[in-house]
Amino acid sequence: MTLEAGKATAADGTAIAYQSAGSGTPLVLLAGQSNTHRWWDSARAAFQDAGHRTITLDWRGTGGSDKPDEPYSTRDFATDVVAVLDDLGIARARVYGTSMGGRVAQWLAADFPERVGALVLGCTSPGGAHAVERDRSVRQALASSDRVAADRYLLELMYTPDWLASHQGPYYVVGDPEMPAYAKGRHLTASGKHDAWDVLPTIAAPTLVVHGTDDVFNPTANAPLITERIPDARMVLIEGARHAYFDEFRDVAGPVVLDFLAEH
Repeated sequence: MTLEAGKATAADGTAIAYQSAGSGTPLVLLAGQSNTHRWWDSARAAFQDAGHRTITLDWRGTGGSDKPDEPYSTRDFATDVVAVLDDLGIARARVYGTSMGGRVAQWLAADFPERVGALVLGCTSPGGAHAVERDRSVRQALASSDRVAADRYLLELMYTPDWLASHQGPYYVVGDPEMPAYAKGRHLTASGKHDAWDVLPTIAAPTLVVHGTDDVFNPTANAPLITERIPDARMVLIEGARHAYFDEFRDVAGPVVLDFLAEH
């Protein structure tokens, strides 16, 4: 797959690397925390085959984007997405955000409603006091000083045992391996401080909420919270899927998202 690469300049002067492929209706694909555009490697072709121009970006702090050592926020990340759309000359796009990308997409739809034609929120959370947090045992395992064990546990949160047994990787959903430690911390804080609860009812874009039924990394219980909070939102749960449902279960999730986008 050939990606056309470019760089946009954010409001604060930060260079944001982006990638575009295909032709047709613009579809922005937003990756998870501490990840680059490669998060979407296995899934984006199906959207292009269905007539979408897919647009991804490397979050500030990752990949080919600048990596300033200063506070990041999911709301500021949304303005980075707008900078990319502006650089590409795209006035309005469909937006599909997963995990932290779903948090960013919430702000994008709330703060820039004229830029979002339809919204898909995958394996994400509203943040703040109303969100359902992952279990303490999950947090402890991820913070283990045994990094080999912690990294393996992260993979198990992303994928089912059957998938891991039959797919040897590489896995592009477990973080940018070249990301500086300070930037990882900035991403962690940005995601952890996300709280869009009060603005969710203002989102006017048609919205689909997608989540795996077996997601404990970002608990599935967050899906109905978001669905009930955004006017007329729909929800689809992917049976048996964990956090990386969009990759492992792409043959199920992809058509679900495409059917929704076809309506809007």
